[in-house]
Amino acid sequence: MNPYQVLGVAKAASTDEIKKAYRKLARDTHPDLNPDDKVAEARFKEVSVAYDVLSDKDKRRDYDEFGEAVFNAGFDADRARAQGAQFGGGGRGGNPFGGGGGGFEFSDMDDLMRQFGGGGRGRGPGSMRRQGRDLEASMTLAFMEAIRGGERGFSVSRPRADGSVRAESIQVRIPAGVSDGGTLRIPRKGGEGMGGGAAGDLLIQVRVEPHPVFRRKGRDLEFDLPITLSEAVLGARVEVPTPDGRATLTIPAGTSSHARLRLKGRGVPENKKSPAGNLDARVKIVMPKDPDPRLKELFEAINAERAGNDDEDESSSASISEDDPRKDLFG
Repeated sequence: MNPYQVLGVAKAASTDEIKKAYRKLARDTHPDLNPDDKVAEARFKEVSVAYDVLSDKDKRRDYDEFGEAVFNAGFDADRARAQGAQFGGGGRGGNPFGGGGGGFEFSDMDDLMRQFGGGGRGRGPGSMRRQGRDLEASMTLAFMEAIRGGERGFSVSRPRADGSVRAESIQVRIPAGVSDGGTLRIPRKGGEGMGGGAAGDLLIQVRVEPHPVFRRKGRDLEFDLPITLSEAVLGARVEVPTPDGRATLTIPAGTSSHARLRLKGRGVPENKKSPAGNLDARVKIVMPKDPDPRLKELFEAINAERAGNDDEDESSSASISEDDPRKDLFG
């Protein structure tokens, strides 16, 4: 297979040209858009393999140097270069597989491949084993799904040793507390190995959607807790949400806005490496839209009492009392 011909690009094509050609062909031949079309399915696999080679600078270099020999099971470009230098091979920059210019014949190639691991052309039972490459993918989780963990079905397209691609559905275990930007490693679900080598791993990068109430800070969670003026003055016991249901939180009398009230151990659940986090409620005092006139009268009376009933014009007072919430602004 010539990947340049498969994608219809020149050998000197740029990375962007290769990517553009691949995207067009992939759209035209994708199995989802061509159901029950075996020809399109085979073409899509061929296009995918070609792009896998040409989009990777190392694989592209190997193909440019050794040609289709790179698709042989057990082929190792570095060892081929070393062996070619040892024997002074010719063709394609001195490699032993290029042919012409004093290069090896097929019998020489068989001998060479046997030195790499046995079995003429690397296809025999003793050929070199090579582990499959790791695959990268992404997964988006709901906030509470990431906090609680669980299992999720996932579809992955796995390259096979013969160059084809196999779609496979797997169950992915999501550990409790996985964070945004974290990576889940699924062993042996990457590309298929060559010559009996083990398959690579599947690396899934996690994106966690934001939550309408909770915010995460490491293992801790926090949320804004609106309370009434009377609850702030007198204190109260109120119900609050947690990741595992409702809980009761005590608001001390005289609580101010922005105070933090903590529920220990009610944040991100514990795992083998870390203890459970905490859940912090950040207090926000909410004034009533239509205050009771009696409330206004009460505060006017309190202010008058604190002022000592000295009939001093309130706007001319420059003193700062101990109860003034702005006393720290003046040093």
